[in-house]
Parts: sequence; structure tokens; C-alpha cells
Amino acid sequence: MISFQNDYSEGCHPKILERLTQENWKQRPGYGTDDICARAAEQIRSLCANEDLAVHFLVGGTQTNATVIAAALRPHQAVIAAESGHIHVHETGAVEATGHKVLAVSSQDGKLRAEDVRRVLEKHTDEHMVQPKMVYISHPTELGTLYSRQELASLRAVCRENGLYLFLDGARLGYAMASAENDVVWQDLAWLCDAFYIGGTKVGALLGEAVVIANKEISRDFRYAVKQRGGMLAKGWLLGVQFDTLFQNELYVEIAKHAVHLADKLRKTLHMCGYPLLLPGSTNQVFPVFSDSVLAELEKDFCFTFQQRIDECHQAVRICTSWATKPEDVEALCSKLTLLCAEKQERNPYGDQ
Repeated sequence: MISFQNDYSEGCHPKILERLTQENWKQRPGYGTDDICARAAEQIRSLCANEDLAVHFLVGGTQTNATVIAAALRPHQAVIAAESGHIHVHETGAVEATGHKVLAVSSQDGKLRAEDVRRVLEKHTDEHMVQPKMVYISHPTELGTLYSRQELASLRAVCRENGLYLFLDGARLGYAMASAENDVVWQDLAWLCDAFYIGGTKVGALLGEAVVIANKEISRDFRYAVKQRGGMLAKGWLLGVQFDTLFQNELYVEIAKHAVHLADKLRKTLHMCGYPLLLPGSTNQVFPVFSDSVLAELEKDFCFTFQQRIDECHQAVRICTSWATKPEDVEALCSKLTLLCAEKQERNPYGDQ
């Protein structure tokens, strides 16, 4: 059985494993105060062309989102997110558990627009309701869509106009940066966002996310927030060494390009065979719509993640490639799709795919 369920099933890139082995017996100060964490942070600041950025290494995405949001907001404040946003759907109420409401906005493609933010603000006008203070977005979104630089700039403008923070979830940021349709560069993220994070867990690391904070209001006392929420590892160098490795010789984006290339190959095959997509995309996530009968045949050999029911006979699934996906596995899936398409045409030349 070949799995395309997610992009974090494998361990880590071999270069990281090799580096961890090399560093294993060296003694270092704890809690991320070591030389490797400092070097990794400096690489990220250099990449973003901003020496004033604060960089912190945490274990996972949920912990990172909850810690950043809790550190930034006062008790009566809330965060705006698309209703498909990770903090709203897949984090077991972690943000709400910190005492902050998530204000979910309907979105067909997983993205927030400046006008969405304005509509929320128009509804929250006094002290009888929570006060919106942060806009949370993901790049790419949970539906595989990308923000353009102009869209980010528009969000930044409405945030500045209304005193809101802009926080970007980059759990899959490498796959966004590797997309041919992406026009956002590292410097844009540092300039337009108050805070963002660079995902490692889903892009080649064993675990870990690198939080990058541009706004000094959020960075002030941030290590206290990390410690209080259980994110400050005694062996912090284990996180630093992974990002130090990922950002040497552009490894981070290079391994992400591998996943995007394979996903593009899959999208091309789906198009040729007439299988529609729930949404267009250009990163490592693909959302095809299959009839139940076709999906039943595919699931004899492949694993996917259910996305949503389309009608009584069709459903959308998510297919994920990763830095570790084997080209031959994608080739096998493409071959199976092509075969099923041919068999369908033989039975009924005008039939539904």
C-alpha cells in the first residue's frame, strides 16, 4: 500500500540525520542558547534581509500557533481566520484553550481577503464582544491555495489601518516557496507579517518550526511564553541543527521542489484523464474529485485523505506529495488513473469519470 495521506510520514532528510549523528556527542548549553541555534537563526535573518528579526524554534505547528497567538493577544482579544484554517479546524480548540476566540470567516478557497477582515471589524464595535486583534492566514492554505504578494500587502494594509497583527502559518511554507505560481519572497514575509513561521515538520525535518517575529510587541518576553506553554526544549539544539541544515545551500526549497514537481505530474495526469479538481493548485497538495467506484479501485493500492463529499456518488480527497515521495510511487498512481480512465471509456465513451 502506497500512502499519499500526508507530508510528514517519513523521518527526515538524510542530511539532517547525518548532521544529528555528527553533533550527537557534543555538549551544548540548553534551551536554544547554543551556537547552532544562533547560526540557524542568523541564516533565517539573512534570508529575510532583516537583522532585527527574532527567531525561536518550537516543536510543532499547533504549539507554535497557540504560543504566538497567546503571547500577542490580551485576554479580551480574538483572532480572525478562514473557517478552514488550521487553528479553527484541526487544533482541538488549542487557541480557545488559551482564552482567545477564533472568529471564523467563510472562504471557498481557504484564503482571507482584506474585505473579509473589514466585515468582521464592522460587527465587533464595542466591549460587549471580543476585540479582533490578529489576522491568521496560512501559506499555502489548508486547501493548497497561495496568497499573492498583492493579497498579502492588502491584508497588511487593513491590519495596519486597524491596529491588527498579521500572523502567517508556514507549516508547508517550503512547498509554497517552491511553487511556480508563488510570487512571495522571504523578504516579503518579514516585511508584511508581524510574525510567521517556517515549517520543518512537513518539509524535511524530524520535527520543529522556526518562529520569525518582526513586531517587537510580540517578541517582547516571547521566551517566557514559550517556556510557559511547554515549548522550550532542554535539548534545543536538536531543533536548531535541523534548520541550520535545511538552510544550507538552499536545501529547504530544493527538497520542496521535488514534492511540487511530482504533484504537478499528478495534476497533469488528472487533467488528461478528465478527473476534476476541487480547487486548482500548484503546491504539494492535490484535491481531485473521484466517483466512489473509481476511488474504491484506487484505494486497493493507495491511501488518501478524505476531504469532502461532493454528491451521493462523488467525493474529493487530498493527495499529498512530500520531500520524500518516490517518483515511482507517483508514476504508479498516474498509471492506475490512466488505466481506470481507459476502462471507463471502453464501458461508456460518454460516461462520468
